[in-house]
Amino acid sequence: MTATHSYQDDPRNADILICVNGEHKHRNEAVVSVFDSGFILGDGVWEGIRLHDGHLAFLGQHLDRLYEGAKALDMDIGLTPAELTARIEAICNANRMQGESGVHIRLMVTRGLKATPYQDPRVTIGPATIVIIPEYKTPKPETAYQPISLFTVHVRRGPADVQDPKLNSHSKLNCILACIQAAKAGADEALMLDPHGFVATCNSVHFFIVKKGEVWTSSGDYCLGGITRGNVLDLCHRNGITARERNFSLTDVYSADEAFVTGTFAGVAPVGVIDGRQIGSGQRGPMVERLQGLYKALLNEDRSQR
Repeated sequence: MTATHSYQDDPRNADILICVNGEHKHRNEAVVSVFDSGFILGDGVWEGIRLHDGHLAFLGQHLDRLYEGAKALDMDIGLTPAELTARIEAICNANRMQGESGVHIRLMVTRGLKATPYQDPRVTIGPATIVIIPEYKTPKPETAYQPISLFTVHVRRGPADVQDPKLNSHSKLNCILACIQAAKAGADEALMLDPHGFVATCNSVHFFIVKKGEVWTSSGDYCLGGITRGNVLDLCHRNGITARERNFSLTDVYSADEAFVTGTFAGVAPVGVIDGRQIGSGQRGPMVERLQGLYKALLNEDRSQR
């Protein structure tokens, strides 16, 4: 079984340094308070960022999303994007990760310390907590060509007036429940529907199908504004591939020629089985292979522009 976040274990991670509020700590000493808003309530926003040949891939897009989320939560990060970028680069350099490609960075920002365990932001007594964890973390090679399996779960992506799915918040319980149900069903990831029964997204990656040469993904109304998702749509438009953001149902999914998912960690990964049904040939299809090549070229293009 191959999951989109399966990775090759690297012994160097045992001694990595982690940035906690600007200080570099050995991973065994990197801690936050039990009164931290993130620990108590999941009150915070985060980003996953990859190093590609020592370059922070699509960093501007990731920081835009982070600061937009913080603004929506009325949370002051306390650093400018340039200052936060400097912290990310400093911890990567402290770990001697310059020039690396197999590094995944988890950037987490919470509202900060609470005077007491309570949800009201007015009992916050300190600045935002900012943690940056860089790990040597490379997707398993087979993720690119060995299709994963999905299972449609009962947990839905909710509307914006419940908990806006566009927020990349620390509170991911609905996605965790979806992940658990999919795992219990023997699948790699969960496929989640929107409140109207249309396909929305997966629990940790974005979902696409290919039908008669066209690439389809959800309307985007009930999913996170994915960085890789948006880049793949842009690649389609730039390379003459018809791509549509639209409502579609499981009937469309089961009859698709190909299916794939996108995410910062694994890029573009094929899907072979959904709810026990083989999708297309059940193997990586020509459209997925083409998009993987285009995405790799885009990573190199992004690196050359900085």
